[in-house]
Amino acid sequence: MAPQTRRMTFPNVVIERDTDSEPSSSDEEEEEEVEEEEEEKVVENKNEERMEEPLEAKKKGKTPITISLKKVCKVCKKVGHEAGFKGATYIDCPMKPCFLCKMPGHTTMACPHRVATEHGVIPAPRRNTRNPLEYVFERQFRPGVLRIKPAFVIPDEVTCAVIRYHSRRITCLEFHPTSNNVLLSGDKKGQVGVWDFGKVHEKMVYGHIHSCIVNNMRFNPTNDDSVYAASSDGTTSCTDLETGISLSLMNLNPDGWQGPSSWRMLYGMDINSEKSLVLVADNFGFLYMVDTRSNNKIGEAILIHKKGSKVVGLHCNPVQPELLLSCGNDHFARIWDLRRMEAGSSLYDLAHKRVVNSAYFSPLSGSKILTTSQDNRLRIWDSIFGDLDSPSREIVHSHDFNRHLTPFKAEWDPKDPSESLVVIGRYISENYNGAALHPIDFIDISTGQLVAEVMDPNITTITPVNKLHPRDDVLASGSSRSLFIWRPKKSELVEQKVERKIVICDRAEKKQSRKYGNKSDDSDDDKFTSKGKKLKSNKPEWKLTRCSGKVKR
Repeated sequence: MAPQTRRMTFPNVVIERDTDSEPSSSDEEEEEEVEEEEEEKVVENKNEERMEEPLEAKKKGKTPITISLKKVCKVCKKVGHEAGFKGATYIDCPMKPCFLCKMPGHTTMACPHRVATEHGVIPAPRRNTRNPLEYVFERQFRPGVLRIKPAFVIPDEVTCAVIRYHSRRITCLEFHPTSNNVLLSGDKKGQVGVWDFGKVHEKMVYGHIHSCIVNNMRFNPTNDDSVYAASSDGTTSCTDLETGISLSLMNLNPDGWQGPSSWRMLYGMDINSEKSLVLVADNFGFLYMVDTRSNNKIGEAILIHKKGSKVVGLHCNPVQPELLLSCGNDHFARIWDLRRMEAGSSLYDLAHKRVVNSAYFSPLSGSKILTTSQDNRLRIWDSIFGDLDSPSREIVHSHDFNRHLTPFKAEWDPKDPSESLVVIGRYISENYNGAALHPIDFIDISTGQLVAEVMDPNITTITPVNKLHPRDDVLASGSSRSLFIWRPKKSELVEQKVERKIVICDRAEKKQSRKYGNKSDDSDDDKFTSKGKKLKSNKPEWKLTRCSGKVKR
């Protein structure tokens, strides 16, 4: 048989003009009229030529392809309008409810929650119950929590940073339990970075520990030099920070890639120091336990969420470690008793409207619960011994976005004795002197008020990963591939003497990455632009220095 070849003829193309477009200025109208006349002539000539071919096209079974140049909304897929960001302004789709509060009748720009975060937040009254656990809580735990809130100390100034530290976007942060100036960071590529921000230039990156996203890290409670990590490659590792030697504790994919239906990824992780257990959860709804003394997996996997859904967060109660809090993509946060863990044995199921990004017990008393959901809500339960059928408060906050971004997670301030201050990044940008900036919000969850929104005109990227220091007034934030350290702003006299050091990791790492065959960062990561617009600001400019040392691997 003779070899078959493809037909090189193509169907007709008809271009439709948008007649509903908005009027432009007089100069632009004249230019558009000239262009339209030229285009009309070209289309007429093409139509005259193609009028001779309709019979042949019908015989060959061809149909004309129509290319529309009309505006199409990316939200509702309808013609005639557009929605999304234009500069620092978010334009709503008129066919959908408000993007921020998810309620119809107004736009995001006119949403009352955008003006006042405490809008609609009503503090729950104290309920009198005869629960014996509530009585024990009042006698033993409540005296340790101050009833009068102290003045909040907000880190609102960038003192040092490492620009383009990682080769991919940062996914998690963890402070060293004893060294105040050491910060650990994990990224999308599986690298673990160790940075001494007290000396700024002392840093290293371990790129051999995991081959995929590092979703969580926890320090060994008995050894400050070792850290546990859970990754999307299905492994749990224990790494010695001094030598960089890593030990794989558990591998859920021993046979390698067998397709997406069988590939297991580890997301949520926490350590129970009393039981010497590392708790990890996967993307199929199962919980695994690893003994830290033998570094081996114990028991069988336990289904704690809907089968086939991610379990993205685990947290043990700081006062009662046998209580475990989990959250996942099945729209639930659940409380478990580790002494009798089995499928369907949860103590409470906290329902949400959408995916739950994180769930944490309060750091001191362990009596409160804070959850972050993708329906733009922060939910607070005042007491785990009271009525958990409904949250005590719901605070509207913009964080409904995690495509190509690390999910937003609201975290407690571990130093706040009143257990009311939380920190979370913001998705919707604000217009600050003509620049679109994404602030980091400090919110008082007892009232719903926005305590502070911190930002820097040089940081134009979104900051979804934020961690408050357990002992110092320091905030660490991960924005794209960069790390920033925030401290409280000092007086003007002292501020002139303080030199803010910013290290840019650029040329040395590029040569090293080419040597090891690494590709550049994804298109989903926002790029840091040091040469931004000259904004009017009273803040001193950063002193940028090039990083001369190579990245250790």
